[in-house]
Amino acid sequence: MFNNVCNREGYMKKIQLEAKVENLQTVLDLIDDELDNAGCPMKVKMQIDIAVEELFVNVANYAYAPGTGEATVIIDVEPSPGKAVITIKDGGVPFDPTSKEDPDVTLSAAERRIGGLGIYMAKKSMDSMEYAYKDGCNIVTITKNI
Repeated sequence: MFNNVCNREGYMKKIQLEAKVENLQTVLDLIDDELDNAGCPMKVKMQIDIAVEELFVNVANYAYAPGTGEATVIIDVEPSPGKAVITIKDGGVPFDPTSKEDPDVTLSAAERRIGGLGIYMAKKSMDSMEYAYKDGCNIVTITKNI
């Protein structure tokens, strides 16, 4: 299920699976194993897990609705200077989470529009979030210094 893919400094892990919420734990297990191997602090690991969960669940719930499709998750932990780069790819409906307007967090939950808080949290907790649409695929890449 997991593939090692050669990169410039060693290996990254890659998994391709059905984009279903039920597969989230498999994705998080892969991410956490690689972060643990790199000695990633727990706080940083939790921030990455929350961002990955938000992005993967959005793909599972919306990218192929009402059906389902494939998602690919790649994690590359670079030892020097110490950063994790996670890429999530899907062939669903084009959606750029980086262009989603941030919710007004100064408003109460009752006053805010529904939706968008998870993507906002992912953007704010990562050092970068990038989006590309290439060859019919959404490609979201998040980076976190560890």
